[in-house]
Amino acid sequence: MESPTLLLRDIPHDERPRERMMQYGASALSHAELLAILLRTGTRQESAVHIAQRLLKEAGGIRQLVDISIEEITQIKGIGTAKAVQLKAGIELGRRLAASRHVEPVIIRSPHDAAELLSEQMRYLQKEHFVCVFLNTKNHVIAQETLSMGSLNASIVHPREVFRAAIKCSSASLVCAHNHPSGDPTPSPEDISLTARLVEAGAIVGIEVLDHVIIGDGSFVSLKERGLM
Repeated sequence: MESPTLLLRDIPHDERPRERMMQYGASALSHAELLAILLRTGTRQESAVHIAQRLLKEAGGIRQLVDISIEEITQIKGIGTAKAVQLKAGIELGRRLAASRHVEPVIIRSPHDAAELLSEQMRYLQKEHFVCVFLNTKNHVIAQETLSMGSLNASIVHPREVFRAAIKCSSASLVCAHNHPSGDPTPSPEDISLTARLVEAGAIVGIEVLDHVIIGDGSFVSLKERGLM
């Protein structure tokens, strides 16, 4: 003879899913118990946990719930449209959370940080690219923009393009960088002259040019560290 189904009201209070979650945390609950919390209630014949167990069995496991439709969920006895929608919303939130990444803000504290951010992007370029990294008041990177692409051995950029872009993203300061396709990051007289103009323009508009980093093949030079700005 089949034993009678245990209803939620027959389960000791401290063993019920919601109470267990409050006491021990969500990680202590089984898949069926978590689904039961989303279902909220069972039927006269079955607890929410038992309905959740049948749902998992019908779906083929927790992973398969992602693809199950509302119509398929409502085929499970004891689950109507409202409960099916609640389940799908919870499952979709879980899917989006799994797909998302927590991205830590990139902080530029030193020339090495700037070089690390840009080197792999720039070291193999066959033309000079002039890039600005825009920072907020905490030196977090808020934007990055390539402002010019020059010939094989020259990159031309005007301060107005640099500071127009900086003002557009409400930048508090910036780091300039460009690559030397030759692989040798030694600053040229033109690099030093351009940097001086940018520093001067930055002082006028109130946006500090923190550094100008030149990227070579596996190496870099900071004009700030070299005392050239």
